[in-house]
Amino acid sequence: MLRPNFHRLPTTSRWIVILGVTATALGFTFTFNAGLNAQIASGAAISIVVLGLTWLTGWSGQISLGNSGFMACGGYFVGVWANHHAATPLVISLLFATAAGALGGLILAVPATRLRGPYLAGATLAFATVTSSLVYVFGNWTGGPTSQLFLNSLTTPSWFARMFSGIQASLNSSAQYGADLAICVAAIAFLFMSNLFHSRLGRAMTLVRDNDVSAELMGINLRRTRTIAFVIAAALGGLGGGLQTLLNGSVTPGSFPLTISITLLTLMVLGGIGTLTGAVLGGLIFAVSSNVINWLCSTAGISSTSNLGTNMQGIVFSVLLMTTMLIAPQGISGNIVRGYRHLMQRFTSKIDNSPA
Repeated sequence: MLRPNFHRLPTTSRWIVILGVTATALGFTFTFNAGLNAQIASGAAISIVVLGLTWLTGWSGQISLGNSGFMACGGYFVGVWANHHAATPLVISLLFATAAGALGGLILAVPATRLRGPYLAGATLAFATVTSSLVYVFGNWTGGPTSQLFLNSLTTPSWFARMFSGIQASLNSSAQYGADLAICVAAIAFLFMSNLFHSRLGRAMTLVRDNDVSAELMGINLRRTRTIAFVIAAALGGLGGGLQTLLNGSVTPGSFPLTISITLLTLMVLGGIGTLTGAVLGGLIFAVSSNVINWLCSTAGISSTSNLGTNMQGIVFSVLLMTTMLIAPQGISGNIVRGYRHLMQRFTSKIDNSPA
């Protein structure tokens, strides 16, 4: 698998790159309007979930269609907890969301690590279906199928709000604070995973993915390694779902539909399977996707409230997934690296062939 040179950088250099990208993104939020900052915040939350999926699929070789279930675990735990403990610090809420997602991943991993291929995909899809059904079963906590849990845990600090003035000062400060928070949380997740990708566990994951027989001969416990991969991916899914719930200020049964699992898979493939860069690109694509889909519906004369309009995102991402797998299986990041290497080879050959 073709991977960007970013994965070959030493730890210090990777951290510098991630912190540099984070600082640049935070700087851009000061120039965006409230609507665009809200989209950036949602994209940052989704990039965390895509990061977990790229770890599970790209690094350990396991497929999952149940990431909407992991997001629901984190999202609903934050929603239910905030309704009973409104004064819980934001960091604690996000840690609880991460733990809820990890617990869901552990429950799924116990039977799923025995399966491979389409059977594993089916089991993860069944998990997502069961998770959405639990909303109805525990209606006293979740509010039931038609209710909406509201929470007000994401309050803009006064020191941050004072930087804004004008008629829409409150709206702009709230949107930018949400975007900055989501970017910082995503940066922490990427810093953690950048080390994990290159740790002993990360190397064991790739060996299990490439040749499980060789991995077992080298003393690697296959079930434990695959279980850890599921738990980490699910924890990131729970973190992304919890963060998105905090940003939206509410959670409903429709917040994490099954179609989002296909969307996440598409974003991972578009960005580049098994790469940190691909997860970032996936989040950016998701951030701008709503504007693109709205433009498509407007151009085609499709009502956004119609049956076709409400399912347009799933249709577009499904088409993109199939097209990318056929035309550019390495994703955007892989094709950028391939183009860069091609240009460097041409440049080097011209220098070598130039007259002295």
